[in-house]
Amino acid sequence: MPEPWLVLPTYNEAENIEPFVAAAREVLPAGSRVLIVDDNSPDGTGRIADRLAAEHEDVEVLHRPRKEGLGPAYIAGFRQALAGGADLVLEMDSDFSHDPAYLPRLLEAAERADLVLGSRYVPGGGVSDWGPLRRAISRGGGAYARLVLGVEVRDLTGGFKCFRREALEALDLDSIDARGYAFQVEMTYRAIKAGFRVIEVPIVFRDRRAGTSKMDRRIVAEAVWRVPLLRFSGRGAKPPAPSPEEGRYTF
Repeated sequence: MPEPWLVLPTYNEAENIEPFVAAAREVLPAGSRVLIVDDNSPDGTGRIADRLAAEHEDVEVLHRPRKEGLGPAYIAGFRQALAGGADLVLEMDSDFSHDPAYLPRLLEAAERADLVLGSRYVPGGGVSDWGPLRRAISRGGGAYARLVLGVEVRDLTGGFKCFRREALEALDLDSIDARGYAFQVEMTYRAIKAGFRVIEVPIVFRDRRAGTSKMDRRIVAEAVWRVPLLRFSGRGAKPPAPSPEEGRYTF
């Protein structure tokens, strides 16, 4: 039975982290682990995480000294999960914008893929609680990334994913330095470029339950200039052995 690890980067999620971990633990299979990666949140998220780890053997915490961005937090979490023996590594937001109820759907799809994306923009997926402007920015950003990178994945900017160990180990984590949501684009693009099988499964994305969004102009700007750099940098992953399965990704 594969051993899934759920990696949850947090910064000022004191209102969300306890109910979110409870919801995730309720649907994750036996043998799963939850890793909270806290960037020294001033609102006490780290202390709540420590209490949850003391109460539940399947929860642990990685404390980082300062806020460095989404990418570095995930990389640190991925490394710890791999070192702990994870066969599957899940990532998602810990503010309920990604519904933990979808976790079994991603794990089931990982039986036939190297990377599973919880996708807002395939049939059956969607976004709720957003106004027209935010919807337009999200769709426009995804279309821009697809056009520049020349790939067909519909939700390149999404952050709800499940990696098989072999794919994550091949993606040269040392060379990834994106800090914001460009990190999500880069991880998926590298997996596609390396020939891993990537599939999208539908999810409905909702606005966060509590707290404030971490999105700002700096994060958007990073994504804009990093996407073409990624296309022409030549960076990639070590290609996997050829697969008898037809096609590299499906939608």
